[in-house]
Amino acid sequence: MITGLRAEARCLRGLQVTIVCSGARPGRARAEAARLLAEGAAGLVSFGLAAGLAPDLRPGDLVIADAVSLPQGQPRSTDAAWRDRLLAALAEAGIGARIGTVAGIERLLVTPAQKQGLLAVTDALAADMESHAVAEEAGAAGKPFLVVRAISDAAGQPLPASARSFLGLEGRIRPARLLSALARPSELAALLRLGLDTRRALGRLHQVARTAGHCFEPPLPPSARD
Repeated sequence: MITGLRAEARCLRGLQVTIVCSGARPGRARAEAARLLAEGAAGLVSFGLAAGLAPDLRPGDLVIADAVSLPQGQPRSTDAAWRDRLLAALAEAGIGARIGTVAGIERLLVTPAQKQGLLAVTDALAADMESHAVAEEAGAAGKPFLVVRAISDAAGQPLPASARSFLGLEGRIRPARLLSALARPSELAALLRLGLDTRRALGRLHQVARTAGHCFEPPLPPSARD
């Protein structure tokens, strides 16, 4: 499992999965994905928060990717059998999800205009900073991958300029930098809104892990089922 934040990883507590946090740094996500595969991982899951690109998505909405749009190159499809197994478990638990493309990004999307521009190019539902790294590494290794994302900021919602500065390398919040940002009146309202929306999205991820976490183990290849 590849996440960007420790808060995302905490949603997976109690599951028998290996979890790494990239600190929302695509290069680190790529390196960790490669390491997991080299150590014998049968598949990879990109799990966490995402920026909404589709205008009708709201914070807390769940997106299951059928493909990942790469910053460069053709989209990579997620594993259909694995995805269908997860969607069936979610439906049984009464959890709705949107199915569509998730766009991989190298930098945080701060303004609605940036989100609109990416939507126009990719027609993706959402965007995050780990899924393209997972898609690339899994594809190169011939392994299946899955993308599970909850919307933390809607398409029309700007992010505070300081949003990236208080995130550490291991995906932990830097308290001193967060407090400094909260002390700036121009940042306060946006940070408080982002905090509430992020909490809603993390709650959805926790719900997914609690009710469908057993689906995070990759399906056996056809040769292994015989």
